[in-house]
Amino acid sequence: MNWRLASRKRALVIRAAVLQAIREFFIARGYLEVETPQRIPAPAPEAHIDAIPADGWFLQTSPELCMKRLLAAGYPRIFQICHCWREGERGSRHIPEFTMLEWYCAGSDYHGLMDECEALIQSVARRMGYGDKLVYQGKEVELSSPWPRLSVEESFSRYAKVSMAQALECDLFDEIMVRDIEPHLGVSQPAFLYDYPATRGALAHLRPDKPSVAERFELYIAGLELANGFSELTDAAEQRARFLRDETYRRSLGKRPYPIPEKFLAELGEMPPSAGIALGIDRLVMLFVDAASIDEVVAFTPEEL
Repeated sequence: MNWRLASRKRALVIRAAVLQAIREFFIARGYLEVETPQRIPAPAPEAHIDAIPADGWFLQTSPELCMKRLLAAGYPRIFQICHCWREGERGSRHIPEFTMLEWYCAGSDYHGLMDECEALIQSVARRMGYGDKLVYQGKEVELSSPWPRLSVEESFSRYAKVSMAQALECDLFDEIMVRDIEPHLGVSQPAFLYDYPATRGALAHLRPDKPSVAERFELYIAGLELANGFSELTDAAEQRARFLRDETYRRSLGKRPYPIPEKFLAELGEMPPSAGIALGIDRLVMLFVDAASIDEVVAFTPEEL
């Protein structure tokens, strides 16, 4: 018998229950579960995320572009649980092939999405028999509402020695976030970090009353970065400019070039105002299994294949 595989039975049983609870949550709210292709011709260019080539195309790093095309085609509430791939990602919280939950809601924004994200985690926890508390790696996490919401600018004021503006000017933003700020987030209660600098907006639209920041948030629970959500950008010209800027930056780093996703850009202008989010299923299961490593909650690691 393969005892390493056998030892994961409890984790895989909990994983299956988490997936079932997620589906029940979205179906009860009128969402349609969809499946989109996992091999695509052009991923969204992102500086620090690398797609794995697959017979001339790429394995998806996220189902985002295809799901937004469905939104533009008149599917207002959709969710998907799928495998995604990212080259070179391996560690106690990263694995090259992982499972993503992604959902989109027309007519919502990032504040509405934070509310829904909070309701989802609470619903899954109750379904799993955890109630309003869970213990992860010896730390008790209170799940009852409301969850703290902290802007990125406020987080620099509270936890860093320089302001957000100074960090951006010195190209130290990402380093300070990881070293000085993230360890404080979601320790005793889940926490949302929101209003990222416009240069870190990715596919989010900018705040109309404060265009220096993007309507983007991330969710942290017990030190785990769990989800990344946006009020979605629907301006195709602005999105193309961001893609070209990011692709230029990628190439300056010597990374593999990507084609521009033209069919996505052609349909983006038809997408209604919407909010969307990606949530890491493996890390969510880590919380409910009390696992220190992602290896404990997947059936096989790459090294075991």
